Amino acid sequence: MKKVLLIACALVVSISATAQTIGEQELKEIQTGFDSNAKETQKRVIENRTLKTLSYNAEAAKANDNFFKYRVNVKGITNQKSSGRCWMYTSMNNLRPLVMQKFNLNEFDFSHNFNYFYDLLEKSNLFLENIIATAHQPMDERAVVNLFKSPVNDGGVWNLFYNIAGKYGVVPDVVMPETEHSNSTGQLVSVLNERLRKGGWDIRTIYEKGLMVQSSGLEGSFPYQARKEKIKILTDVYRLLCLCLGEPPTEFTWKYVDKDGNNKELKTTPKEFYNSILPQNYNPENLVMIMNDPTREYYKIYEIDNYRNTYEGINWVYLNLPNEDIKEAAVKSIKDGVTLYASCDVGKQSNTKNGVGFMDDGLYDYGANLGIDLKMDKKARILTRQSGSSHAMLIVAVDTDANDKPTKWLFENSWGPDSGNKGYLTFTDKWFDEYMFRIVINKKYLGTKALKALGQKPVMLPAWDYMF
Repeated sequence: MKKVLLIACALVVSISATAQTIGEQELKEIQTGFDSNAKETQKRVIENRTLKTLSYNAEAAKANDNFFKYRVNVKGITNQKSSGRCWMYTSMNNLRPLVMQKFNLNEFDFSHNFNYFYDLLEKSNLFLENIIATAHQPMDERAVVNLFKSPVNDGGVWNLFYNIAGKYGVVPDVVMPETEHSNSTGQLVSVLNERLRKGGWDIRTIYEKGLMVQSSGLEGSFPYQARKEKIKILTDVYRLLCLCLGEPPTEFTWKYVDKDGNNKELKTTPKEFYNSILPQNYNPENLVMIMNDPTREYYKIYEIDNYRNTYEGINWVYLNLPNEDIKEAAVKSIKDGVTLYASCDVGKQSNTKNGVGFMDDGLYDYGANLGIDLKMDKKARILTRQSGSSHAMLIVAVDTDANDKPTKWLFENSWGPDSGNKGYLTFTDKWFDEYMFRIVINKKYLGTKALKALGQKPVMLPAWDYMF
């Protein structure tokens, strides 16, 4: 033990001894990097040409085409506009074809506003329950800091849709249409978080006063008083959501015209409607989130602590697999006509301009064009926060080579038909390796080793983990 401490101390001294400011000699050495070649590049950059334009690899872009050997029949592009509800749109896009088939429709969309209302209400309740549970901890405790940093937001993953739709149901878009504040969520979330932070502070104040007063009896206890205050806060939250999003219906009458021109009418409740359109085995016992995270051991299950929206709902749980296993399972699903909820680092090596919609590892070679070293593998990018999952979309197609190995894939996006190739994005298999992170898939498509791994107890990860 003493030897280890001595080595550690020596290392600290060594680092300290070699630490330097940028002096005259160091500056001269640094300046050698800006040579005549760099000055030529400088001219092109300064001539109003963006780094992205300069680094575009036209040769790589030639691989973009619209042919896919295996493609699921989907129809219609949705638009989440200025909101972070991609996880909700993707989950619903997965179910839309089933509704169109069931009711003989040419087009259909869900009300994302309806589920967004309850998502924010439930997230608010979960935040306040977490504040009550951590009221005894100091404000600078990491768990408390993490709670107050972002009480609620409109982001999420598939398990959040499963939680909220299972509890409250779903409705067609005409039943509870989008509003200004559901299409552009920033102001609403900002005001909501302001109220929740005040509520969290008030609950912690109740705890501190209780320590001084030492009240006895149920009505004088902290849990009783705190939850009484929680209902007061949630009443304000409900009011705010109703003002900005409208009040959700408990039952509705849906009038529609089917493909054959027949006028139809359905009177039901949101939960009844949801249960009527669900495919068989639509639950976490059959649908598994699989993920490629090279920073952690493969064939292990991980759970993110407290990553859900409803207090009683399921957390985010995933099985970590190599890309080869994930792609093999994904191809099976697409061949079987089943689309896949997926999330990725959409901003990396991607051209989402209208009419293009293409992603390939090497589409933009910033390093070569600028003469700087940017190379990192996926593990390094994750650990340094250079890369992480940022957007959810639906995988609807795959193309394969002569050996039936995937060469490129197709996303159905939720940024409207004016983004990408009429709302779709093609990505190469190389891009899949580097920037795809997670997929929700029926476990029947998984290989033997992956299926065996599902029986493990999850490794619990904190909410502030670098991947989430």
